[in-house]
Amino acid sequence: MRAILRERFGGPDVLVLRDIPEPEPKPGHVVIQIKAFGINHAEMHMRRGEWAEAAPVSGIECVGVVKSCPGGELPIGAKVAALMGGLGRSINGSYAEYTRAPATNVASIESDLQWAELAAIPETYVVAWTCLFRNLEIKKGQLLVVRGGTSSFGQAVIKLAVNAGVRVIATTRDRAGFAMVEKLGANRGEIERHDLAQHIPEAKKIDAVLDLVGNSVMLDSLAMLRRGGRSCLAGWLGGLDPIREFNPLLQMPSGVYLTFFGSFVFGTPGFPLSDVPLQRIAEDAAAGRIDVKPTRVFRFDEIREAHRVMEANEARGKMVVVLG
Repeated sequence: MRAILRERFGGPDVLVLRDIPEPEPKPGHVVIQIKAFGINHAEMHMRRGEWAEAAPVSGIECVGVVKSCPGGELPIGAKVAALMGGLGRSINGSYAEYTRAPATNVASIESDLQWAELAAIPETYVVAWTCLFRNLEIKKGQLLVVRGGTSSFGQAVIKLAVNAGVRVIATTRDRAGFAMVEKLGANRGEIERHDLAQHIPEAKKIDAVLDLVGNSVMLDSLAMLRRGGRSCLAGWLGGLDPIREFNPLLQMPSGVYLTFFGSFVFGTPGFPLSDVPLQRIAEDAAAGRIDVKPTRVFRFDEIREAHRVMEANEARGKMVVVLG
């Protein structure tokens, strides 16, 4: 089968197309014929050697059809979505014509949506839904700040939140992003800054913050919350550097909650993929209640260009690769 291998750590040019053996059936696993897969920042960090683990074949998510499933968890030929469970990290991932994923990380996703649209759902919307409705426990009418609102993940969060009746303020790098987040349903945009809590009018009245910028603004996100408010750290658009000389006693406000979510936990007992209404999200997309159309669609042999666009912050939303 054709696969995209990482020959070494480095720039997009280290990704090369090669023929490798197809994955063999294995109990407790599903072999998937891949139809399309999403592109994620995690894969950029893996390619650079900045992640703790990185398999030769990258890719943490995909959509396709079941080729084999020895345990019978899913029928042969079923449309499915797969994400994490070691994909792209400890086992070869979705940058290939076939992959083998743990059955706990594969879910049915029957839909008439095009493969390109289905491929935009798994990682982005599953994580967005979990952050919003599990970690943040957001409710209709509450006020949410999304830091990093123009990213593909941020856009998905805004769409799901607005669809649930949540009021949203979204941060962007510049005012050009305001029109985008407002078109998605956000009440307004704010310029992202390290001291946003000192400038946002709703400070100390905000119910929740979904922080996709990361460590560089984590303490600022906590500072803008009301008593009992929640912040969920779920992205590192601002880089992976840790918070230096972090002292919770002196730096964290009292009475607020800090949570973290990483998609690598999906498929573990505490975070079953079945917990997420993946099928309902696809149905909402098909009905036009949520727009999951990717901003860019690439061919398999255009993976280097896809990574270049991602690295240059030119994506403006979710990008996917469709196998011909």
